[in-house]
Amino acid sequence: MNTALTHQRRSPRRSGDVIVLHTIGYFFVIVFSLMCLLPFLLIITSSLNSESSIIRNGYSFTINDFSLAAYKLAFKSPQKILWAYRNTIGATVIGTTGAVLLASMTGFVLQRKDFTWRNGFSFFFFFTMLFNGGLVPWYILCVRYLGLKNNYLALILPMLFSVWNMIIAKSFIRGIPFEITESVMVDGGNDITIFFRIILPMSKPLLATIGLFTALSYWNDWYNSMLFINKDNLKSLQYFLNELLGSIQAMKLLATYDNPSALQGVTLPQESLKMAMTIITTGPILFLYPFVQKYFIKGLTIGAVKG
Repeated sequence: MNTALTHQRRSPRRSGDVIVLHTIGYFFVIVFSLMCLLPFLLIITSSLNSESSIIRNGYSFTINDFSLAAYKLAFKSPQKILWAYRNTIGATVIGTTGAVLLASMTGFVLQRKDFTWRNGFSFFFFFTMLFNGGLVPWYILCVRYLGLKNNYLALILPMLFSVWNMIIAKSFIRGIPFEITESVMVDGGNDITIFFRIILPMSKPLLATIGLFTALSYWNDWYNSMLFINKDNLKSLQYFLNELLGSIQAMKLLATYDNPSALQGVTLPQESLKMAMTIITTGPILFLYPFVQKYFIKGLTIGAVKG
């Protein structure tokens, strides 16, 4: 009875301490969240400021001279930017789906103890992380033998398989009890049934984690487009906007090379265009994160601890 009375006397104090602790924790979380949002807010306000205002006052959290010149320039060729969006969205969806399936299927096979050659294949994959043939042989292989020059597959195939994602998948799937798959095998299920009906439903955190990483890689890719694509209707969004910014810089350099006063009174939206490009390229991919947020941390930590 004395213990119960002591617990009752201490309960209000403990509850008060918990409230204080939660209040402090929420305060720091809110402050940290606002600090993370400030750079994005700066990008938005800078993209809506005129170029002259940015040159005069620098980047600012307030809109001193409202202007849509940067967005008008970015969308000056709506057909080209629609092509770029189409190419990037298609490559992201198709490439992410294929990459997640390849990584998870390979990880599932290599973690199976009844697969005799798993160590040999694991060494082969790991070796490619340390050594590669270099850019020139890789480019010749892609262009001459795979025919990826001005081919839409050039935006998908080079990043379709990631050894690092395969290792994460292998570590995660290894944590699934083998008795579950063994029971399915006893009931007559084959490897395809085990993978699609048992492994994939139990690997949602893994799929969300790999999918998010891969989708970001595909969305932000411009390098493959630069190497293999010359046609405007096949360029990725990142490369198209990078070309646009490069053309403005080149035009400014050429115009002022012989005549420094050639652009006097004309302000090209260079700095504001960079901010507008950031909004155009990062905005759509941000909507993907809320759908995978609840699986993301779990999948990342499990894949790391089980290794």
